[in-house]
Amino acid sequence: MQAWEARYRCGETGWDRGAPSPALMHWLEQMEPCRILVPGCGRGYEVVELAKRGFAVTAIDIAPSAIAALKSFLAREQVHARVIQADLFTHVAEPGYDMLYEQTCLCALEPERRQAYAHLCRDWLRPGGRMFALFMQTGMPGGPPYHCDLLEMRQLFGESNWLWPDELPLFVPQRSGRFELGYVLTRI
Repeated sequence: MQAWEARYRCGETGWDRGAPSPALMHWLEQMEPCRILVPGCGRGYEVVELAKRGFAVTAIDIAPSAIAALKSFLAREQVHARVIQADLFTHVAEPGYDMLYEQTCLCALEPERRQAYAHLCRDWLRPGGRMFALFMQTGMPGGPPYHCDLLEMRQLFGESNWLWPDELPLFVPQRSGRFELGYVLTRI
C-alpha cells in the first residue's frame, strides 16, 4: 500500500488520464446497468461514469489518497458507488457480479501475483458474467506497468473458466506510447 500511496501523494500517476478510458466509452454501447466491480479503481473516472449511467458500482483500491479523491469526485457529481479502501488479496469481496472492469489492476501487479488475481476475477463474477479487460502492452521487462503478453493472458484466463471473443481486440493508445488491447471475456 505504501508504494501506491506515495505515488498518489507525489503526483507520480502517469497512468491517470484525468477522464474515463476511451475503451469504457466504447464498451458502454454493449453494457446495460448492472452490478459491476472495478478493482484497482484509482481516482475512479470510470467508476463515476458507470454510476452516472445507473450501474451499481463497487470500487476497490489500496491507496487511501485515490479513494479519498474518488469519494470527493462522486460527491461533486452527485452519484453513488460503493467505495472500499482495501488490499484485493485480503479483502473478501462478495461474489456474483455481472461485470468486472479490469483496466489498471492486472498490469500493476507483480507477475507472480497474477494467478491469484485471475482466481479472484473468476470468483467475483457470476457464471455468464463479463470481464471488460484492458491488457497493457509495454513490450518491456519490469514495471509497473507490467507487460501483459497475450499468450500469457490466454493461459491465465484459460478456456476452462473463460470464453474469449473471436473478433480483434480494441486498440487503446496511451500518452506514453504504450497501448492496451481490450477484450470482453465471459466467465463460464
